[in-house]
Amino acid sequence: MTTFAGPTAGPTAEPTAELTGQTVLVVGTGGIAGATARLARAAGADVVLAGRDPGRTAAAADAARARPESVDLSDERSLTALAARLGHVDHVVNLAAAPANGPLRDLDRAALVRAFDVKVFGPALLAGRLDIGRSLTLFSGFIAWRPAAERVAMATANGATAFLAQALAVELAPVRVNAISPGIVDSGSWDGLGTAKEGFLAATAQANPARRTGTVTDLAQATLFAMTNPFLTATTLHVDGGGRFA
Repeated sequence: MTTFAGPTAGPTAEPTAELTGQTVLVVGTGGIAGATARLARAAGADVVLAGRDPGRTAAAADAARARPESVDLSDERSLTALAARLGHVDHVVNLAAAPANGPLRDLDRAALVRAFDVKVFGPALLAGRLDIGRSLTLFSGFIAWRPAAERVAMATANGATAFLAQALAVELAPVRVNAISPGIVDSGSWDGLGTAKEGFLAATAQANPARRTGTVTDLAQATLFAMTNPFLTATTLHVDGGGRFA
């Protein structure tokens, strides 16, 4: 049975989940992907970290002591080639995203398709080509449950991801398939706000029932729980501090 250490917000928290001898493929190069790769590595897994940009992928893999691989989830040949190179893996986690935000009148088809490529179409195709032994974890997002203006593509793609997890759980059984739905997380994605970032995160924390924003460790721990709990499948875990009700 998988157990975890007590709650912590620290970046160095380590799980007691046992992944020795198992291979974990993490698709993504952001802060949550890196934290997930590090926790899986600390639990004994052989971790492969895959991304589209070679430089970012190499840096993220090196920081997590993972093996770098190349994949573009919007390119069927690329994901088929990755599946051929890896063959069998025990767990897959997809954190890739290509947000197509902005006013609806400004969105074009290419941006909408790419948003769905990396969240829905690509993961579905990859799941059909890889030999996955134990689990597949997809990443949705709380905006699917709390839509906002100029976020039509993001909200819809995240919602589709949650339903994809349910469908794949039936299709791939007994491989377990779940989705993680994060709220506002200080993962580096808000750094573009500059000096306004601190105020934004503080206001978000005040509005959340949990009275805090998320950390990459919060999401990484939830991901390892989804990966290793043998009775969890076809489920979306809302790791959002209750933000969808704020």
